[in-house]
Amino acid sequence: MKIDIVSDVVCPWCIIGYRQLQQALEATGIEAEIHWHPFELNPDMPAEGEALRDHVMRKYGSSAEESEANRSRLVSIGAELDIDFKFDDTSHIRNTFDAHQLMHWADTLGRKNDLKQALFQAYFTEQLDVSDRQVLIDKAVSLGLDKEEATAVLEDQRYAETVRSNEQLWVSRGIQGVPAVILGEKYLLSGAQGVENFSAALKQVESETA
Repeated sequence: MKIDIVSDVVCPWCIIGYRQLQQALEATGIEAEIHWHPFELNPDMPAEGEALRDHVMRKYGSSAEESEANRSRLVSIGAELDIDFKFDDTSHIRNTFDAHQLMHWADTLGRKNDLKQALFQAYFTEQLDVSDRQVLIDKAVSLGLDKEEATAVLEDQRYAETVRSNEQLWVSRGIQGVPAVILGEKYLLSGAQGVENFSAALKQVESETA
């Protein structure tokens, strides 16, 4: 089954949703071909980023207490899915345009999922700045990808137009938030649905396809 996932690497619900989907695929025994697609939660985020607590309070109108409670909830949910979320007063939201460009390059090498997972780990557990080109290059190299080519991809921005076009394509199809999971190019599931709901949807799509 082809599964398209529109997501951003600084979206906690994207990694949560992906892990839930993984468990659902294992539980149902359905084989899937995952295709990641770019989405920027904050395309206008400056290079220096923004403190996560301030960002959540400003963007969603949350209080400091609500923001803290949300992070605590994420930590608890993540623990059940083997995701080690790390949040503290230094946590920042980051610009991810370069990250999406590097992932597009990795996709041409069949390694996009590997880099996607490495960047989730870098941002949420290692608390690294995924807008920093050296961080991105280091993560690519850790996967055995070519350092010089990764550096060149970011320096010459050769995939900038392609990534922008892909982002606009999914927005034009009505995607306003992530994760957006499309099963079999027909059925859209928005958000982290939970293992049971993902399992039920997978079974339904498989039965209709058959």
